[in-house]
Amino acid sequence: MARYRGSVCKLCRREKIKLFLKGERCFSPKCPVEKQAAVSKGRKQVRIRRTRTRLSEYGMQLKEKQRARLMTGVLEKQFRKYFRKAEREKGLPGENLLRLLECRLDNIVFRLGFASSRSQARQLVRHRHTRVNGRCVDIPSYQVRVGDRISLDEKSKQLEIVKVAQEKAKERGLPAWIEFDQSTSTGRILELPKREEISIPVQEQLIVELYSK
Repeated sequence: MARYRGSVCKLCRREKIKLFLKGERCFSPKCPVEKQAAVSKGRKQVRIRRTRTRLSEYGMQLKEKQRARLMTGVLEKQFRKYFRKAEREKGLPGENLLRLLECRLDNIVFRLGFASSRSQARQLVRHRHTRVNGRCVDIPSYQVRVGDRISLDEKSKQLEIVKVAQEKAKERGLPAWIEFDQSTSTGRILELPKREEISIPVQEQLIVELYSK
C-alpha cells in the first residue's frame, strides 16, 4: 500500500477488523485478524484484566473516519472534499459519503475482480489499463455512474495478476448493483449501491458528527 509505510497488516490488527489491504491474504487463514480471533477463542483460562483508556466521543468519531480512509486509500484532504460533496447531495450525508467512496473507479475495478486489493486496482488505473465506456481513464478517483461499462485493455486482460484476481473473485461473487459479462470481461453499473450493499464496516454517523462540528 503506497500510502502507508510498514506492514499494512498492522493496521488491521490495530483496528481489530479486516480492512482488505493485503489482497488475497485477507481472505485466507493467514490473515492476522483471523489468527487473532482463533487465539482469543482458544483462550478459556483466567482473564487478565488490562487497564485501557476509554475513547472519548471525539476519539470514537476520529477512529471511524480513519477506518474509512484506510480501507478506501483516500487521503485526508480528499476525504474531506468527499464529505462536503455528500452534504450537498439529497439524502443522508453519511450514506452519500460511503456511496461516493464505493463508486470510485479504483474500488469498482477491485469489486469486479480485476485486482486483488484496492491498492493494486489503483495501480491498474494509473497505468492506463482500465476503460470506461471504451475510453481510457487513468484517474483512480473517477466517479463511475449508473450505466457505465468498465473493462480492461485487451492486453491487460492477459496480465497474470489480473487472471489470478479474477479466479479468486469468482468464489466471492459480485455485489447486486454490478453486472459482469464473462464473455467480454466487462462490468456494468446497474444502480447506485444501497447502504446495506456497501461493505465498509464503519458507523458513518460518527464521521458526520466529526465533520459537522
